[in-house]
This record gives sequence, C-alpha cells and structure tokens, in this order.
Amino acid sequence: MPERTNDFGHYGAQGIKGSEAVARQLDNLAGYITTPITARRGLLARLNYLTRSNHARQAARAAGLTVTDRTIKAWLTGKRRPSRASLEQIETTYRTVRRQNVARYLLRRLNNGGGTRVEIHPFNQSQVDGRFQRVLKYRSLNIRQWDTIIRAWAAKDTGALDNAWVDAIVDLGSQWGQYEYVSAVGFAA
Repeated sequence: MPERTNDFGHYGAQGIKGSEAVARQLDNLAGYITTPITARRGLLARLNYLTRSNHARQAARAAGLTVTDRTIKAWLTGKRRPSRASLEQIETTYRTVRRQNVARYLLRRLNNGGGTRVEIHPFNQSQVDGRFQRVLKYRSLNIRQWDTIIRAWAAKDTGALDNAWVDAIVDLGSQWGQYEYVSAVGFAA
C-alpha cells in the first residue's frame, strides 16, 4: 500500500492536492455571487444575503461579522463605504455562511442514488525527466458517502478535507497514492 506523498514536485511534476481540487469544484457548485465586492452591486448583494433575516444575521455574527447593525444600515443606504478590511471581513463571512447554507443541499445531491461519479485527471508530468515519469491515466471513481468531505469543506478544515479525500481515493486500489495530487477533479451535483 502506498504512503502519502511527502515531496511532491521534486522531479518537476505539477499539480494540486486532490482535496484542494475537490474544494474548488464544491466552491463552483456553491454558486457564489460573481459581481466583485468592490462594486456597489456586489457589496449590496452580499450584505442583503447576510442580513435578510434574523437567522441570516445570527449566522453572519457567528461566522465573524463584527460590525454593528447601524454600520451595516449606513453601508446599505450608501451613506458610508466600508474600509478594505471590512470588505475582506464581509467577503469571508459571506463565503462561510454560503458554504454552510449550501452544504446540506450538496450533501443530499451528491449522496443521492448511491453516490456521485468523480473524474480524476492525473498531475502534469511534462516537465519530469522521462526516466522518472510514471504511467498515469485518467480515472473515475464513485464516491458513495460525501458526509466527511462536505462537512470538512463547509468548516474550511483543509486537514480534515485532505484526510477525507484520501479515504475516498483508497477505493482506487493499490495505485491510490498516484492520485493524491491531480491536475483536476470533476463532478456535478
């Protein structure tokens, strides 16, 4: 059984951790607001999302939004403009709350019908000397239980997400270690 990769890229291979690729795909599926927060429309959309109900305001406070209701009202009416630090805080809080809200939906969709087929594209070896290259191919895998992956993604726990990804790819058999780092991971919900 292979061990975890300790020195990826030593011979010139290029790629990202599979767990990071999964997180990126889940972020794409989460459907964040695409208008930048620096634009008035993007700021208003995020603030409305975070303050539309008492439950949303509580979730925003729990996720780290520390400004007062008076300040938020001034931002919404356009009387004041948030500082750069406040914009970063709003964006971080928005993404955290959005992840938590979408996690239940994604979990239900990804676990539906016995799991979801995941396409795993191997890392790029074009810069690796021929004598050190491995024979890698595109693989697909049906992940039946997404609970730990989604929970780790929603909590932004990269360590737990990495462990959950490795637990999932062990089903590839003895070659699972070759797919700890990838160029892309694809799936749909």
